[in-house]
Amino acid sequence: MADVTQPEIATAYQNVRENKSDINWLVLKYESARSDKLKLEATGTGGLAELRESGQLGDSEVVYAYVRVSYANDKESKREKFILISWIGASAGVMRKAKVSVHLADVKKTLAVYSIEVSAREMEDLKEEPIVIRLRKAGGASYDGV
Repeated sequence: MADVTQPEIATAYQNVRENKSDINWLVLKYESARSDKLKLEATGTGGLAELRESGQLGDSEVVYAYVRVSYANDKESKREKFILISWIGASAGVMRKAKVSVHLADVKKTLAVYSIEVSAREMEDLKEEPIVIRLRKAGGASYDGV
């Protein structure tokens, strides 16, 4: 089991969820290579694009991220949805990779409200356009044929 009890995690989660805060993403990382305790590593205000460029998603790491994604559904409306990302770097340790499914279940209990889950292994998996298409489909209100 993963330990996701650090109080800062819950605070950052609420900040991402609320429109009162500019914070729109957070990253959880393990305290150490052998630890199953997750800690809040970073937050940001620049959305998915900033997260991709932040350096938080290392090739040798397993990271969990939560992002508020804003997009125009049509000319008249704007939507905000939430995504849960599990990042598994190509060079992450075998044991760390093996624990992802169990630990992700614990992360989902804490970061509970999201529209889609994104399993990412490379930056290509985190391009905004395909994610927005998935969000539109999941939202059930896509009027432009997507």
